[in-house]
Amino acid sequence: MWRFPPSREWPQADLVGRGADLQPSTLIAAYRSGIFPMPTDFAFDDSDIAWWSPIRRGILPLDNLRITRSMRRSSRKYHCTENEQFERVMRGCAAPNRPGGWISEQFIDAYVELHNLGWAHSIEVLDDSGTLVGGLYGVRIDGLFAGESMFHLARDASKVALMHLVDQLKTHAVHLLDVQWLTPHLATLGAIEVSRDDYLGRLAHAITA
Repeated sequence: MWRFPPSREWPQADLVGRGADLQPSTLIAAYRSGIFPMPTDFAFDDSDIAWWSPIRRGILPLDNLRITRSMRRSSRKYHCTENEQFERVMRGCAAPNRPGGWISEQFIDAYVELHNLGWAHSIEVLDDSGTLVGGLYGVRIDGLFAGESMFHLARDASKVALMHLVDQLKTHAVHLLDVQWLTPHLATLGAIEVSRDDYLGRLAHAITA
């Protein structure tokens, strides 16, 4: 297992390290430290893994999720399952024509292994015919759920996955939903931005509560 330096030694930048590997023990140690992996410059031809802990971290307070009438209507059209099609959800998130795509085969292999060990989880959204039309995946450690990516092939499907996830997290006493960086889209759903130190404090509480 690779060891990550304490946060006081991190640079004042989102990128805090490069290298290491995607073995399960390394990934779990990273998430426990407030760090997550992503390819350097999101380039698949760069084998160097980048490790990130944003100066401004995106989180979604569970009571802050904004559910529109459209989302409620859509939720009645779909059916959600959990952990039944993890790899398919990852591959949906990794679609090669998706703008800003970064999920390589290396990451798929690593997170499927993490899923098989019980750490990584997926929400699947199915239409009336049973077709996968959206979903999300992430990593749960105690009271932390680190959201990694989501996708949709039908209207509001990823939002319905998020609604289902939030309901499940509340049921299972998960306190912290990490969304990495705040985007305009996530902001419309109720996500907020906190400082790195604030996030690390919330993380320490979530994984020890």
